[in-house]
Amino acid sequence: MSDDNDDIPFNKSFPLKPGVAEEVAPDIRWMLCDNPSPFTFTGTMSYIVGRGKVAIIDPGPDDEAHAKALLDAVRGETVTHIVVTHTHRDHSPNAARIKAATGAPVYAEGVHRASRPFYDSEKMSTESGADRDFRPDFEVRDGDVIDGDGWRLESVATPGHTANHMAFAWPERGVNFVGDHVMGWSTSIVSPPDGSMVDYMDSLHKLARRDEQLYFSGHGPQIPEAPRFVRFLIRHRQAREASILHRLGKGEADIPTLVRAIYIGIDQRLVGAAGYSVLAHLEDLVARGVVLTEGDPVIAGRYRLAGA
Repeated sequence: MSDDNDDIPFNKSFPLKPGVAEEVAPDIRWMLCDNPSPFTFTGTMSYIVGRGKVAIIDPGPDDEAHAKALLDAVRGETVTHIVVTHTHRDHSPNAARIKAATGAPVYAEGVHRASRPFYDSEKMSTESGADRDFRPDFEVRDGDVIDGDGWRLESVATPGHTANHMAFAWPERGVNFVGDHVMGWSTSIVSPPDGSMVDYMDSLHKLARRDEQLYFSGHGPQIPEAPRFVRFLIRHRQAREASILHRLGKGEADIPTLVRAIYIGIDQRLVGAAGYSVLAHLEDLVARGVVLTEGDPVIAGRYRLAGA
């Protein structure tokens, strides 16, 4: 899922045809699911890693046609691993179909959970995109290695977009499958309590320190010169925080007011998501004592600068 921004060198040209497996790098095939939306761009990306004995990364939403296309793409091969970056409903539900067809075990960080407890004033609907039925066969932790036949994936914990978000690097190839944490077409939504801006920023800095130069994302095209691109994202989020503080410097405001001041020309379908991204920044600012609010920092709250 994405947020809408235009100050980063995004690549929004991605004419990939859904349901067709194409080799995008040696021993890496990708396939686009036909689930386009303002949040998923042209659709969710699934990846097939290896030849002969393969892993499928992010089998996609509850979509029988996409599952069939993935299975057709590996006809004559053996699926030995199913790997899931995170438990949003456009990424993980099809794991059950692929497992039923192949018997391959599912690897992921764990079940879906929020980054923090819900406040009394919040409703569970803020996590309506969560796949709460997902249960991996094997839970992986940061640094764990999934070994396959001719390929090797290192688990890289990247919480922020979700609490259980995990990237999977292939260090020997200089490649990282980064799910929705980094995307080449737009920034990611960080929506509390599902996501956490503190965790998200920490994970961006973590990725920027790694050596992988090519990222494959949950949506959109591959990202070359990946650490440089991540540094763009870090600066962008820092600028978002500065914009929030600038507007609060003019007086107390609620989140819709902040969104109107900061997200000029935003697609109206993304206004709600932008509000939650602003909330993610405000949670961090409140925790640091830079911004104040009455009670818990929630979507309906009003915010002011400390000392104002």
